[in-house]
Amino acid sequence: MEVKKFFQSSTFRRLAMIIFIVLVLILIRKIINLVLLIFIFTYLMDRVHKFIVNRLNKILPVNRLVVVYSLYIVIVAALVFGIYNYLPIITTQVVQLIVQIKTFYMNPPDEKIINYIVTAIKKVEISGYTEQGLDFLYKYASNISQWGIEVLIALILSFFFLLEKPRIITFTRKFKNSKISGIYGELAYFGERFSRSFGKVIEAQFLIALVNCFLSVIALKFMGFPQLIGLGFLIFLLGLIPVAGMFISLIPLCTIAYTIGGMTHIMYIILMILVLHALESYFLNPKLISAKTNLPVFYTFLILVFSERFFGVWGLIIGIPVFIFLLDVLDVTNNDDPTELEAKE
Repeated sequence: MEVKKFFQSSTFRRLAMIIFIVLVLILIRKIINLVLLIFIFTYLMDRVHKFIVNRLNKILPVNRLVVVYSLYIVIVAALVFGIYNYLPIITTQVVQLIVQIKTFYMNPPDEKIINYIVTAIKKVEISGYTEQGLDFLYKYASNISQWGIEVLIALILSFFFLLEKPRIITFTRKFKNSKISGIYGELAYFGERFSRSFGKVIEAQFLIALVNCFLSVIALKFMGFPQLIGLGFLIFLLGLIPVAGMFISLIPLCTIAYTIGGMTHIMYIILMILVLHALESYFLNPKLISAKTNLPVFYTFLILVFSERFFGVWGLIIGIPVFIFLLDVLDVTNNDDPTELEAKE
């Protein structure tokens, strides 16, 4: 009798749905890049659209379709302008930076401190992430058409979603009273939780990466760094990795800093990273990420280690959002005051 109740419970249904979703993801693993890009583009564009509509409605009523068309016209125009004027520069600079960094670590200068640091980096697991990330960037920088098509498809699908969002919602709700209403209910539950947790963490990571990229490029310009467009691109991509990305960026930045200014420039870079980390920890994270999703640094690095092993480079970006989604599904809260816990100990 107890077994029958368990199989009829919502816990079993949700566990079965999670297993089903995992199996589907395994089956579509060859196009997982496209799936993730579609979700991220759609979510971020929807958030931007809502923000613009809400602000404009406070001034005068505006048609949502006008905003959708205007938004995508601006984005497409910006993409065309950026691709035509800056894509060749970014591609060339990223490839040059990667070659320069690899050459430096294959043939380090004959200094004790530098040799010690290079040896330590090679022993630490973070070097593996950097190497994979650089190989990932080199591959995509060398094959623009591959990721360009995926980005284009994701952008087009996000446009059609926003264009027909009310109709899509109405059509999807028809499954609520169909013969698969049970499956629909569970998918709706996970979908709502997923967009609420995973989506918001991705949004926060994106905004933090933009701020870090902007401030870093300004600081690097004052320090006389070359190839700022390529460096800015690398810093932005690494900034999408929570916490660890900023410290991983130390490796390429310190390498270039040493080649142009020696140990003095390395100290400047370390100081810049510490200031940016303090800004992220004490200002950006509290503003953009709720207390529930603000994980301890230990958990953050632990999740990144495991997610990188299972998902590769993508795991560094989506590992934390997936973990936050699981916490949300399990109704795990983070309301404890750290000072109170220390007092109890």
